Amino acid sequence: MIDTHSHIVWGVDDGSRSMEESVAMLEAARDGGTTDIVATPHADAQFTYQPELVEERIRELTAHTNGTPKIHRGCEFHLSFDNVDHLLANPFAYTINGKQYLLIECPDLHVGRYTDTVLQRLVDAGLTPIVAHPERNPAIRKEPERLERWVELGCLTQITALSILGGFGGSAKSACMRLLDRGLVHIVASDAHDPVRRHPRLDEAYSIVRSRCDEDIAGILFTDNPRAVVEGRVLAGGRLISYQAAPRWYQFWR
Repeated sequence: MIDTHSHIVWGVDDGSRSMEESVAMLEAARDGGTTDIVATPHADAQFTYQPELVEERIRELTAHTNGTPKIHRGCEFHLSFDNVDHLLANPFAYTINGKQYLLIECPDLHVGRYTDTVLQRLVDAGLTPIVAHPERNPAIRKEPERLERWVELGCLTQITALSILGGFGGSAKSACMRLLDRGLVHIVASDAHDPVRRHPRLDEAYSIVRSRCDEDIAGILFTDNPRAVVEGRVLAGGRLISYQAAPRWYQFWR
């Protein structure tokens, strides 16, 4: 499995607090079956994103873990109308592995009024936004048509493994299942912040998705699509997977 969202680099945001904690997170990820993990520290008004420092600490962590799992650089970019110009001036400093995919987060409790416009600008610039943890946003849970609109625009979506397990409450867990059923999930990632409470293991969530949907679909969400993101390969937009439990059927379309 490949994890495209984690806060494993110590001392740069609200994630890992020390190198030792970062190493423990990486060991937990490895033990859970993760072969590659993307370090995505916050880039927002509270935390200044420092790509050179992140790369330096990735090298240190790689030396301490013998490169397993393999670490890639990215960030979790806080989306707003005000900061998009700065992003577009040097987009590949923020994207995952310096490719075209950009992990973005909306405000925790609402969706900005200019979000559609900002996303359109990113897509027009050749970037593919990946909307992080929409299941944890009350505004999106209340109006999932927003997310449908963004997916139709060309965005991908990423739900959190711990949400699937109920770690962010029943509302987030139920939202994950609804998004899976509506074909609005492209990636499952950990959003890990520490080794235990918000841990980086993906295996339990993988088992749930495999049981609810199908082994092939679980492979797409936990491995195939994340690998394409890390490698910068093109993924078809739109609703990639639509699933209904009874009768079971799948449709793939752009």
